[in-house]
Amino acid sequence: MQLVIDIGNTRIKAAIFKEKELLQHFIYNSLEIIDVKQLIDKYSITNAIVCSVANEIDEFVNALFNKTNTMLFKADTPIPIINMYQSKSTLGSDRIVAAIGAYSLFPNENVLVIDAGTCLKYNFTNNKNEYLGGAISPGLQMRFIALQNYTARLPLVEPDIAYEKWMGTTTNESILTGVQIAMLHEIEGFVEQYTTNYDKLTIVLTGGDANFFEKRLKKTIFADPFIMLKGLNEILLHNLIKA
Repeated sequence: MQLVIDIGNTRIKAAIFKEKELLQHFIYNSLEIIDVKQLIDKYSITNAIVCSVANEIDEFVNALFNKTNTMLFKADTPIPIINMYQSKSTLGSDRIVAAIGAYSLFPNENVLVIDAGTCLKYNFTNNKNEYLGGAISPGLQMRFIALQNYTARLPLVEPDIAYEKWMGTTTNESILTGVQIAMLHEIEGFVEQYTTNYDKLTIVLTGGDANFFEKRLKKTIFADPFIMLKGLNEILLHNLIKA
């Protein structure tokens, strides 16, 4: 059994895999509440992998190292796809892992992963299994917060998953349109650009805000909330085979 842990900007996700089958998943608000020993003992974990965009995780990782065979995903960790990104040392681990998660489902295909989380990230892997790059822009919550923080009078508006108007008739509605609907158009614009340049494009949507965009995107998409976890598991299996 494998234990996979993804430490993100706002949440920590973990999963139990048996080879490539996802058996169980968990969401945590902090590392302190994760009972590593309990997970390892309950699921007979033999191998684990940790990926983090946060700092100061040494104590947590050391606890894992002491209990099972554990690897920490880093920029130089061997991966099952070809990384063509020009500044590999600055590439966020979450971006390449998301691309590998999509690759695990759609190998040898042109795949665009849209990760609607804290940031909105686009990651593209071609049909030669080469990761080429993508784009990063502010996520949904970040845009709402920025409008309040960088203006004198605009309120902080909460996301509204049911909102559909393309023209706001109140300040709150105008912000919802300017954030949610504009973000939808941004995504559609990128999808159209990639579709124009790459044949038979597969689009994978993931991230905490994916629900808002899933039913509104015009193109056929594959929604999977576990892309990051599947990507980490794929990296772990890749390294176990190499060993």
